[in-house]
Amino acid sequence: MTVELDSTIGRMIRRRGAYANSSTKFKVGSCIGALLVLLAAGNQLFGSAGEVDIASKRLPPLTDGHLLGTDHLGRDLLSRLLASMGWSFSIALLAAVISLTIGTTVGVLAASSTKIGRTILTRYIDLSISFPELILAVTIIAVIGRGFLPLTLTLGFVSWPHLARVVYAQTLGLWTREFVLAAKLSGVRPMRIILSHILPGLRNTLLVMFAFIFADLLVAESGLSFLGIGALLGDPSLGNMLADGRRFIFSSSLLMLLPCIAVILAVTSANLIGDGLSSRSKNATR
Repeated sequence: MTVELDSTIGRMIRRRGAYANSSTKFKVGSCIGALLVLLAAGNQLFGSAGEVDIASKRLPPLTDGHLLGTDHLGRDLLSRLLASMGWSFSIALLAAVISLTIGTTVGVLAASSTKIGRTILTRYIDLSISFPELILAVTIIAVIGRGFLPLTLTLGFVSWPHLARVVYAQTLGLWTREFVLAAKLSGVRPMRIILSHILPGLRNTLLVMFAFIFADLLVAESGLSFLGIGALLGDPSLGNMLADGRRFIFSSSLLMLLPCIAVILAVTSANLIGDGLSSRSKNATR
C-alpha cells in the first residue's frame, strides 16, 4: 500500500513538474510573440519604411531622429524593420492557414473514406511528401510570379502534406474511440461526426502543428526572398533586408543583424508555443 502511494505521489510530482515546464515555455513564447506582433503592427508610428533619402544613407543609430540609423538608401532602419516583420509575418501566417486547411481536409477525408478512397488519398499524400518543397516552391513561383499573394499561395500549397499525414494518423485513432462508435450506432451521419467529434479531437494537434508550420514558413519566406525569388525588389521583407544588408555585413552590421534577430525571435517564439502546447496535451492524456 505504501509503495503504491509513493508511486502515485511520484507520478503526480513529475506530472506537475512537466506541466509547469510546458506552461513556462508557452508563456515565454507567447510573450515574445505578442511583443513582435505589437511591434510589427505599430510600424506606422515610426514613419514611412520606403522613404528614400540618399543624403542620409547608412547613418549610425541615434542620428537625426533615427533610433537605429538608416540603411543603404537612407530609409529609417527601425520603420523598415517593423514593416518587414509585418510583411513576412503576414505571409507566414496566411500560408500556415492555407496549409492547415488543405492538410486537415485531406487527412480527415483519407481516414474517413472507403477503402478505395483511403488508398487513393494516402498515395496522393505520400506522393506529395516525396517532392522537395523548396524545388516545388521555386517552380510554382517561376510560373505564377513573385510578390505577396503568389508567395503566400505557394508556401501554403507546398507545406500541407506532412500535416495531412499527422492528421490522417490522428483521425484513424479517433474513429475507433467509444464516443465516435456510439455516434455511428446512433445513426449520426459521417460529416456530422467529423464536425462534432473528429475536428474537436484534433484541436490540440492542429494548434501545435500550426505553430511549427508558421516557424518553418517564416524561414522559407525569408530564404526565398533572400535569394531574390520571393518578394519583389523593394518590398519590405525580412529576406530582402537580409539580401540588402549582406553587402555591408562588416561596415554596417546592423543592416543584416536586425532582420536575423527578428527571424530568430519569431521562430523561437513559435517553437516554444508549439512545445508548450504539445507538452500540455501529452500531460492531459496521462
